[in-house]
Amino acid sequence: MAASSGEETDVSSLLFGLANDVLCRVAFGRRFVSGGGEGKKKELVGVLTETQELLAGFCLDDFFPGWETVTSWITGYQKRLTRNLEDLKEVCDEIIGEHLMKRKDCGDDQEEEEEDFVDVLLKVQRREDLDVPVTDDNLKALVLDMFVAGTDTSSTTLEWTMTELARHPTILAEATREIRSVVGKQSRVNESHLQHLTYMKSVIKEAMRLHPPVPLLVPRESMEDCVMDGYMIPARTRVLINSYAISRDPTLWEDPLEFNPERFLESGIDFHDQEFRFLPFGGGRRGCPGFHFGLATVEIALARLLYHFDWALPDGLRGEDVDLGEIFGLATRKKTKLMLVPMSKEGYEFRGKSNT
Repeated sequence: MAASSGEETDVSSLLFGLANDVLCRVAFGRRFVSGGGEGKKKELVGVLTETQELLAGFCLDDFFPGWETVTSWITGYQKRLTRNLEDLKEVCDEIIGEHLMKRKDCGDDQEEEEEDFVDVLLKVQRREDLDVPVTDDNLKALVLDMFVAGTDTSSTTLEWTMTELARHPTILAEATREIRSVVGKQSRVNESHLQHLTYMKSVIKEAMRLHPPVPLLVPRESMEDCVMDGYMIPARTRVLINSYAISRDPTLWEDPLEFNPERFLESGIDFHDQEFRFLPFGGGRRGCPGFHFGLATVEIALARLLYHFDWALPDGLRGEDVDLGEIFGLATRKKTKLMLVPMSKEGYEFRGKSNT
């Protein structure tokens, strides 16, 4: 449709929908189409969007901790928090209840390949040899952590990668050439092809360097008093790692503001950089537990987008004119939607996000 007619396509919305669908399938066993389903599940995307805004938004209480009652009344922030928590509990109760009913109907003979993340957690919860039991609240928190942390970060990474590729047609052409050379005449890209897509992986790394999905890593807390660069850091100090500043530091990177995937081909820097120059997933024991899942999602989606379609900016728009404004949040998304024109490769018909 859009690919055959040359229409502009809202790539940002498609990528967010893709990430949402993948996480829902993995965590809950199926997609949740907006407006579909029953109860609070039909509002799942809206509820989780509100959760992300509250997690990353400005809170006046943080700056005036002794005036929580007054500031919450003025801003309505506490009411939003309470309402969102109730909505999240209702969503989780419905989803977990649905899985329990399914397990009751199917018994323990349910095929393992049909299990999703909730099924696995429910199976672990029933074990009697756990040193620390998995409570219902623990289970809900794990599911929500996976969804909240995975949807925005994956879609944001894809959004910025496609943005930079659209701004740099030579790099886009090279990445596309590599993918189509590796896949050949096969009908689609599969996981076995990813290990051979060296240049595409460098493109993703460079996009994550310039636009880290989480610019401020998850806060840490110092365990004891220490001195760093002459500064005394007391115990229990909250520490925020600015990965955005690190990845654009001119003392660490040559031409740090230039989009240049070749720098990763030449340097061999990986996601677990021992010199901490590149930290899109954090580092150490507290690094992102969904690293492999998130990266695989981004790689297979990008490879399929570039294999099946040629991409171009709308007529009259040059690469340097693309808006790179950012919206601060749990993940740093583009301020304006990414609009591109898809052109089908060899008659491949565009049917929306399902083909990614």
